[in-house]
Amino acid sequence: MDQGAKSYAAEFIGTFTLCFIGQGAICTLNLLGGSGADLLPIAAAHGLALCVMVSALGAVSGGHFNPAVTFGFLVTGRQKLPSAIAYALSQLLGAVAASALLAGMFPETVRAATHLGAAVRDAAISAPWAVVIEAVLTFFLATAVWGTAVDARGPKIGGFAIGLAVMMDILMGGPLTGAAMNPARAFGPALVSGLWRDHWVYWVGPLLGGAAAALVYRDVILPARG
Repeated sequence: MDQGAKSYAAEFIGTFTLCFIGQGAICTLNLLGGSGADLLPIAAAHGLALCVMVSALGAVSGGHFNPAVTFGFLVTGRQKLPSAIAYALSQLLGAVAASALLAGMFPETVRAATHLGAAVRDAAISAPWAVVIEAVLTFFLATAVWGTAVDARGPKIGGFAIGLAVMMDILMGGPLTGAAMNPARAFGPALVSGLWRDHWVYWVGPLLGGAAAALVYRDVILPARG
């Protein structure tokens, strides 16, 4: 699927959209006097952004928009290392650009309160359990990617199922870990806001979950190659 600069641009745009809309929803709700209790609109913003961009740009790059998804393609041999690195860099740059733009848009009070939507672990959840939660949530997301975008037998419904998977995951895991499910989604606001607390969680968990889903789907669910 790697078409060079076209694919890298698509990965940048898709990840930028996910972060700008998803993190932007968090910032906007805070500006309007809302709080973390406003989980449904935050989940919907992330899910709809991914649904639209996967549908619009999936034919150009595969619509990964997430280093954890790209990592799953790498460990299953569906993507070469140089391509995976280019995809991940494009995704990280998209997340940083979105976070930087949001930082310029919103007042300091909103930036201080939300950290631009950075993923934060609830104090009641230990860091190891946060890794498990992020891994499981990413497993669901990556399974939706493989089931609808990789498996030729799957329904051709664009990014609908993938966006719904993100929305579903945030509704459960958002209050616990922030439900990043995506190292780029975690990295952008962390870099721009300076909030690095438990940042390793948002790399280890999603990468494990993305790889596990890819390997399970390839080895257990996909038909054996003759």
